[in-house]
Parts: sequence; structure tokens; C-alpha cells
Amino acid sequence: MITNTDLEYKGNQLPANIVKFKKDVDTLYFFTSNDVVLQITIVRDSVIRFRYTTTGSFEKDFSYAITKYASRGYNKLEIEEHTNAFQITTSKLICNINKSDLKVSIFDAKDKSLLNQDEIGFHWEESYEHGGDIVKMSKVSNEGESYYGLGDKSEHMNLKGKRFQNWATDSYAYGKETDPIYKAIPFFIGLHHKKAYGIFFDNSFRVFFDFAQEKRNVTSFWAHGGEMNYYFIYGPKMNDVIENYTDLTGKPHSLPPLWALGFHQCKWSYYPESKVKEVTAKFRDLKIPCDAIYLDIDYMEGFRCFTWNKDYFPDPKRMVKELADQGFKTVAIIDPGIKVDKDYWVYQEGLKNDYFCRRADGPYMKGKVWPGECYFPDYTRPDVREWWSGLFKELIEEIGVKGVWNDMNEPAVMEVPNKTFPDDVRHDYDGNPCSHRKAHNIYGMQMARATYHGLKKFCYPKRPFVITRSAYSGTQRYTSTWTGDNVATWEHLWIANIQVQRMAMSGFSFAGSDIGGFAEQPSGELFARWVQLGAFHPFFRVHSSGDHGDQEPWSFDEEVTNVVRKFIELRYQLLPYLYTAFWNYVDHGEPLLKSMVLYDQDDQQTHYRTDEFIFGNQILICPILEPNAKGRRMFIPRGKWYNFWNDKVVKGGREMWADADIDSMPFFIKAGAIIPVYPVQQYVGEKEIDQMTLAVYYFEGKEDSQLFDDAHDGYDYIKGRYSLRTFKLTGKPTELIIQQHKEGKYITTYETFKVNIHGLPFEIKEVQIDNVQIPLEQIKPNGKNSLVVDKNFNEIHIKGV
Repeated sequence: MITNTDLEYKGNQLPANIVKFKKDVDTLYFFTSNDVVLQITIVRDSVIRFRYTTTGSFEKDFSYAITKYASRGYNKLEIEEHTNAFQITTSKLICNINKSDLKVSIFDAKDKSLLNQDEIGFHWEESYEHGGDIVKMSKVSNEGESYYGLGDKSEHMNLKGKRFQNWATDSYAYGKETDPIYKAIPFFIGLHHKKAYGIFFDNSFRVFFDFAQEKRNVTSFWAHGGEMNYYFIYGPKMNDVIENYTDLTGKPHSLPPLWALGFHQCKWSYYPESKVKEVTAKFRDLKIPCDAIYLDIDYMEGFRCFTWNKDYFPDPKRMVKELADQGFKTVAIIDPGIKVDKDYWVYQEGLKNDYFCRRADGPYMKGKVWPGECYFPDYTRPDVREWWSGLFKELIEEIGVKGVWNDMNEPAVMEVPNKTFPDDVRHDYDGNPCSHRKAHNIYGMQMARATYHGLKKFCYPKRPFVITRSAYSGTQRYTSTWTGDNVATWEHLWIANIQVQRMAMSGFSFAGSDIGGFAEQPSGELFARWVQLGAFHPFFRVHSSGDHGDQEPWSFDEEVTNVVRKFIELRYQLLPYLYTAFWNYVDHGEPLLKSMVLYDQDDQQTHYRTDEFIFGNQILICPILEPNAKGRRMFIPRGKWYNFWNDKVVKGGREMWADADIDSMPFFIKAGAIIPVYPVQQYVGEKEIDQMTLAVYYFEGKEDSQLFDDAHDGYDYIKGRYSLRTFKLTGKPTELIIQQHKEGKYITTYETFKVNIHGLPFEIKEVQIDNVQIPLEQIKPNGKNSLVVDKNFNEIHIKGV
């Protein structure tokens, strides 16, 4: 750990003056008199990479985080040499490099406002213990600057005044200020003077961030090895920063299957088969929707991965098929530790081919996990990843398991002080041999990558579904995630809300928490409130350790069961809305959840909000986070919002009281939104959707909404077989116009829309659909403003008096 004294920069080395400059297409080199070289690459007009070496030459350029599909190219690049500095100009940014010390200042090219500047800038300290350097960067923290991001940190949304480290750690029952925990995502967003930028420090060693804690006007980041290698990403909107970062590190390779967005039930552990069937039968008996049932480590033979305990599960293929017939997809856990057992086929193959990690002096890395003593595959080797992916053939292709859950992949090792591999363990790192100091933070990512490719291979033509506990930047390309072993407390409900928002802000939207808490036992009230929150998280799963009692929806009392059913049903009704949001995430990296500051960064009131968030683009959620609450004060962002429960319209930009007894939660719809709604299903695909409901929320003004649809699995959507509908709502005092633009070749199962209009302020006098007037008696069934229209309408025109 760097000490406070280190942060005062005593004994650190600094770059000298620039003596030479070279340009190579989009890459610039600045050479100094003491062998420090700064390499600047113009990735895009708004994305610039800064890379430093202290030896005069750079090592091989390799990163697991950067996707080969990242956008590249710029509209403008000019380099000017001035007396004291070099100036680099793109269409979005101006970057000045000081000749005397390599300090960098970055400005908005449009209005010349200062965005970011080095304080001391790049400096380093030789590491005699490990070799190489401790590389450091210090930046000026601007007046009123706030900081966000860093993945799953269990802290306040705004990171200002805090210090963190990235070292993926098995953190059972972590707390509000526990650090580090499971993920290592070295990306943060700075916001000041209504402009946002991002910094992605692509370094997989143990990394630290200080957001003006040590010095109130200095923000710094440093690593215990590797290069000072970071990307500066300009907005000026936070959403632009996140989309550009996600483009750089990768959007998900495919949409999830729609069932993966349903409700999932998990426990350590459901066994034997009779217990699994008992749980799934009760879901159907009580008519509580559920799409996935999970098998934890006890389904295996002695915790050996890719085996089955035949006493508990005598015929897994039959069981999985019977569950599938009831609408349940089976998800099985797979850990990295392979039991040392000469009669175990996976161990034999790994040993024969030398696939396991070794210590520096030769022997295999051995550590205790659930099976006892284990060896661990080196997932940083392409041949090992290929082998690992092939191990899923029986589980996926033959038995029919639909998803895999990678756990313990930080990697976690029991009965050792540091809870992971020793630093001297060796890794191939895709042809860049290194120690565990460098490979630790990407180990779980590479396991998840290999797992993803195995599932993709053996579930084809369906889409794979993988979950990982540990992750580095870019892991969102392959998997979903959850926030690890939390606790059944109200504080952890608050933490779960923060973490999933922060993950979305960090490019990894497909995330959720262990609903109800993994450790300890929730009260019925806490469980109900957690389900209410989880219904608006992209990954929606109850999971518990099972040590403290049952945690199924019916485990408390009838009132709690009814509340839980109500919100799970609501999730299923909103699936087309969520699926559309996923399309935007996969297509161009837009976060699925938006914290208040992300939704409206110009409003200073949003910068320290933690509880409220936007689900998709048009639904405002604020969970109840305290016991015995009949409601709460919450912040409503600017604009007009409909209370979902009673259609009352509230004006935002302020705090207000929202009623929310145990069977409710603060839930608002943006005025002007058109929300697609499904009928309630017990599982995805139970019903053929022959009519889609559109909930239209009147607004005097203009608002756009979308509806994406396809086959809900498979890859035909990539070939254009999808349906994307854009609805343009225009509201006037006595008029409402809804226009539809259609694209894509997919023929939806529904032929009509049922249009339910909320908040219409006038009496309907005339309705035209594509310039054809329709009889008024077709409007207002059951006293509500409602009509049924052909799905391919171009314009609905409603006039009033």
C-alpha cells in the first residue's frame, strides 16, 4: 500500500525536458532527456490515450480490456509546437504537453474551457522488491469536481474525498466501506462546471485511486507495476463518456435471451432432485412467475466441476427436461478450482496437458477450495480457454443446462491470509508471461470468457447466459454479474442499490444483487422491499446461503408473498420495455440504469443523490430503504412525471414526499413516455403475445419512445430480423398525435396495439388513424381512454374539446 508519505511525492522520479518529437499517423511520441517517453494516440476526436515508459522503449502493447471492435478514427488532427509546449488539436479536444516536464492540460476545443490538468503529473518509483516501477499520476481536482464509477465499490455514489484500491477479493459479508471487493474496474468519471470526462487506467496490477482525500485539490491514481497507460474520454455529457468507454472496452457480444431477464431463484443449495422439484412446483402452484432455478456446488460429486452427484440427481438430463417443460431453465455453478484427484477426468486432462498454473519455482499452484486441494487452470492461455470451453459439451449440449454461473474466480483460495494465489504464481497472459501480481485482476474475466465461448458453442443457435462474480473492464462483453456475498440488512439494501447503479455507470449494466441477502436471514419486510428494488435491476435473482432459513417468495407470510408476486408480475409486464433498453445497451452502450447525476448532470442537486435512479430512459424508481416506512422523501428530476399507482402528475427538480406502504414503492413514469407492456406470464414464452399494450402518458410537448422486438433468442436479429419501432408523441392542449417509424424484417407475433392513454386533459371529439376517422364508440371501454389499432399504423391523431 502506498503510504501518505508516498503521496507527498518524496523520493519519486519525474520526467525531464522534451528533447525530441515524432509523429506516426495517429500516434505521437515525446522523448525526454532522462529516457521517459510519452506516447499519445488519438483514438477518436474525444478519446486520447496516454502511455508512458521510463526506459526509452515500450513493452509489447497488449490489453484484455480493449476490444478489437472499438471505434477508431478522427475528423481533425493538428500538432503545433510553441515555445513552452506542444499543442494537439482534434475537433473535440485541445491537449497541451509542457516541454519542461511532460505535464498535460486538456481543454474543450469548442469553448477552450479547461477540463483536466496534471498536478505533478506522471512520476514513478522503482520497486526493488518486485522489479519494475510503481507508476503514478496526479491531477488537479477542480473546484466543485465530483467523481463516479469504479464498478462495484460499496460506497456513496460520489467518490469525492475517498480512496480505493482494485484487487479482486472474495469479500464474504462485506460492509459499506469494505475495500477492495470482487471487481476491478479502473474507470472513473470526473464532473465539474457541467462537463464530464472519463479516465480509464488500463493497468491490471493492484491499482489505487485517491479522489482528493490526501490533498483536497489533488486526485491521483497509481499501480504497483506495469505502465502508466490511461485513456482520456470526453463527453461533455456523462452518458457520452460511458458510451465511449463501453465502445472502447466492448459492448455485450449479444442480447441476452429474454428468459434471462425474468425472475431467478437460487440457494446454496437446492438438492436433491425432489427438493428442486418441490420449489419449482410451488412457484407454479402459487402463480409466482419464475424462469430459472439454480444448482449450487452440491449438485456435483464431491464438488468436482463437470460431474453430478448421482445420489442427489440420478438422471440430470431427464430432470432438466422436466423442468424445461414447466418453463424453468436450469443454471449450474462452475468454479475454477479443479480437485486434485487422480481418478477425476478433468484433473487428468489438465495434468496431462500442463494446463494448470505453476509457482515460480516449478510446482503447480495448490490451494484449498470447496473440493479440498485444487489446481487452477491458467485461463490466460488460449489453449487452456479452448480446453475449458470444450468441457461444457455434456452439461450444455447433452444435459440441457441453459446457463452457467462462475463463482470463486477472483480467484478465491481458503485458509491462506491473502485469500488468493501467492504473487509468485506464473501466467502466460496470452504470450506475455507474468506473475500473479499482473494477472490477478483479470483471472475471473478470462475464466468467464472461456465459459462464455463454451456455452456459445454448445447452446447454439440459442444465446449463451453466463454470470461471473469477479470482473475487470471489458468483462461485460461476455457475461452478466452480481454483487457477491452480501448480508440480509437494511444497509445492504442501500449498498445493492448503489452498486448496481455504479456498475451501469462503469459500462457493466447487466448486474444485480443477491436479493434478500446471501448471509443471515431477512425479515419479511426487508425481503419484500428488496424484491421491489430487484424488479428494476437488470439481473433479478434471489440467492441465499441457506444457513439461516428459507428465502423463497412464500417463506414469510401471506402478505409478503402477495407483495413479492405483485412486483415479480410487474417485472414480467415490463419485459418489452427492459428488452428495448437492452437493445440500446448492446447496440451503442447506453447504460440500462441511470443515476440522477447521469440523468441530469446540469442540476447540482443530483450530484450527491444515491437512492433514486432511472430504469431505462423513462421510469423513475426510488426504493424504500428503511423499516416501518409508509413512504419517503425523494428527489424528482426536472420535468413532469406520472405517479404509476394513481396517475397524478408531479413537477420535478425538487424533493417531495411519496407514499409507499409495504405493497408499494415510489415509481414514476416520464410524461410523454409510451411504455410497452406484456400480459403477466409465469415464464417467458408461456403465452404467445397476440396483442401488445402501449401505456401512453400524455404530455404537452414532444417525447420519443422505442419498442424493440425479435425472436427473444438466437442470432437472427443480427441479420436484420428484428422489429424496431420509434414512437413520436406530440401533445397539445386539445390534441395528441402519435407517429410511428418502423424498421427491421422481423414479423412480430402480435398484430395489434392496445393503446391506453393516461392523463388526457380533454374530452375526445375525434380520432383519426392514418387519416381515417374511427367511431368514438371504439374509445373508452370501461370508462378509460383506450383503443385498439393495427400494429403498423403510421399516425394516431386524437382531437378534443
